[in-house]
Amino acid sequence: FRGLDLGDNLVEAGANVATEWEGWGFSAGAWYGSFEEGTATPGVQGNADELDLFAETSKDLGFVTAHVGYIAYLYPTSNFSGTDSGEVYFSLSHDFGFVNSYVTYFWDVEGVDNDGYTELGLSRSFELNQCLNLNVSTNVGYLIEQGDFTAWTSKVSLDWGFAGQAKLSPFIAASVALSDEPNTAYNGSGNELLGGAMVSVGF
Repeated sequence: FRGLDLGDNLVEAGANVATEWEGWGFSAGAWYGSFEEGTATPGVQGNADELDLFAETSKDLGFVTAHVGYIAYLYPTSNFSGTDSGEVYFSLSHDFGFVNSYVTYFWDVEGVDNDGYTELGLSRSFELNQCLNLNVSTNVGYLIEQGDFTAWTSKVSLDWGFAGQAKLSPFIAASVALSDEPNTAYNGSGNELLGGAMVSVGF
């Protein structure tokens, strides 16, 4: 999560809906994950459950698309209990044709201070054939309040459309730590390598 190792063996599920009206985009959804705690909280072990609820509105302004959204982070059965939090975010994105780009600022409005987390990212998808797409992305995080970079994360995934609107997406990602700022959650953070697979269905 933003270059931080919060645990191991994540199993996740999510759903979201989206629509448009009068040139505005609207989307909302939920994400649920279960994982083994430990790395981010030394001395604390056990299973963690997290529920994220999110909603967003967007508007194409021509050169850029503006997005405003809210994310609620809830921990119903976790050692993180009591740290439920929420963020408002503001984002600008643009498709240059050869690459998609975005910059997003996350503002903590409830819970633990996120030190004004900002993320700049680039991504591109390559169609290999009618059933296969190769996706590459990279992003870097920055703490505005601390004036410090956090981590540089890159991900490669392969989308295999194996049935109708269903696809299987194995992936691998690497995160390079850029900060060891003692006054933030990145104190003691390190480089990470992870992989997995997701199944998604669109309607």
